[in-house]
Amino acid sequence: MTSQRTRDRLIQRLYDEGLSDPNVLEVIRRTPRHLFVDEALAHRAYEDTALPIGHNQTISQPYMVGRMTELLLAGGPLDKVMEIGTGSGYQTAVLAQLVERVFSVERIQALQEKAKDRLVELNIRNVVFRWGDGWEGWPALAPYNGIIVTAAATNVPQALLDQLAPGGRLVIPVGAGEVQQLLLIVREDSGFTRHILDAVRFVPLLNGPVV
Repeated sequence: MTSQRTRDRLIQRLYDEGLSDPNVLEVIRRTPRHLFVDEALAHRAYEDTALPIGHNQTISQPYMVGRMTELLLAGGPLDKVMEIGTGSGYQTAVLAQLVERVFSVERIQALQEKAKDRLVELNIRNVVFRWGDGWEGWPALAPYNGIIVTAAATNVPQALLDQLAPGGRLVIPVGAGEVQQLLLIVREDSGFTRHILDAVRFVPLLNGPVV
């Protein structure tokens, strides 16, 4: 179930569902998603579905990974991206192959340590990790040209807006419970423009780091 034919079927499905950036699709095609899930779920790795990764977290469905990545890159090449929610490291791995540097923040240390090992295994070296509270971002290294958030916030964290560079793009799911919307926020000279996009379902963005 990890054959090239299986991966090709997934890419065709993502294309049919509306993903169109050939670079994003090619990176998803060649990134071994089965390495980012437990071995017992590896046979489902190339289904377009979210899967559990422990700690009440999930690996996002490939379509959503592609969709959020396309939104982030739609303004042009990015050299410095912050990811809130390392999780399994799958979104991190996809991003890292498309931008110059990724700075990834995760509150669950055990998950992030596994993600680090997977990226080393794949020889992905342009990612720096921080164990901390995603609501706070990573202010010491700000500003960022792009910020991607892989959990749903009840509101847009002010800290993330503050850390966005002029012209930068923030992709974030916002909402509580079943009602969540994917937002694209762009920092303009005159302030922030917000675009409400898809209805989505993500795990909540929680406060405070845990081991």
